[in-house]
Amino acid sequence: MSDEWDEDTTAAEPDDLHPKLASQRNRATFTVLTGSASGKLFKLRGTMTIGRSPTCEIRLEDDGISRQHAVVRCEGDVATIEDLQSRNGTFVNGERIREIVKIVDGDKIQVGRSTVLRFSFADALDESFHENLMSSALRDGLTKLFNKRYLMDRLDSELKFAQRHETSLSLLMLDIDHFKKVNDTHGHLAGDAVLAQLANVLSRAVRNEDVVARFGGEEIAIILRAIGIDQAVHTAERLRKLVEGTSVESGGKTLKATVSIGVAGFPTTPTKTVAELIDAADKALYRAKHAGRNRVSR
Repeated sequence: MSDEWDEDTTAAEPDDLHPKLASQRNRATFTVLTGSASGKLFKLRGTMTIGRSPTCEIRLEDDGISRQHAVVRCEGDVATIEDLQSRNGTFVNGERIREIVKIVDGDKIQVGRSTVLRFSFADALDESFHENLMSSALRDGLTKLFNKRYLMDRLDSELKFAQRHETSLSLLMLDIDHFKKVNDTHGHLAGDAVLAQLANVLSRAVRNEDVVARFGGEEIAIILRAIGIDQAVHTAERLRKLVEGTSVESGGKTLKATVSIGVAGFPTTPTKTVAELIDAADKALYRAKHAGRNRVSR
């Protein structure tokens, strides 16, 4: 092998190749390595509080995290973290902190029993890559809705929050009526178009804090935070009418679809687990279909 070959294949350090990009790595971030929000990226600016409270800028719902657990402060390229007398403490690289501690690129911060955050500096390209990666991991490719994995994780944290704070939580389970007939009559591309369009309509019709996810096949689930069962039924009826009035263009044809919706909610539905809440919503959905479809049942 020649010396020339060795010289040509010598790898340069990334910072040597892209000095401008390296100099722009000045955006402080937390990436959740473990816990219910695993994979999520938080952009850090100024003073931000970590905790379970809805008022926290970095809200994490894992067990053992206090409502106001810790505070991180970022000023330029300097970042510090301080424990807020949390019940289970804050750890930096395995050591419990007792005072304000400076954190540097690569440090790992543990809060609660199962959440570990990685502190790092990123550039716009890093953030864009992470967001695209997370989107592909948490979103359904066809409908762009959240996938079932995300739904189950989020529903678990929302139910625990509702139980802990004695607030309401509702779950809608929607199923497109006679969807197999759409596929058999007009083809699977038409069926995909109907599913994608209705997913888009539903996503735009709920609040930002609600979660719309593809549960499986033609079934869609919607988590309604802090919504009681009566208001959830009202919301479900509004969504049912919205879908009924929606037209989908596919292959030069105009298609229409309807949905049946099952509604269950805590604490009206005495559920202790996510599985029990989903089962209650599924049974309500079955009642809606059995009663003739294109209707809401609770």
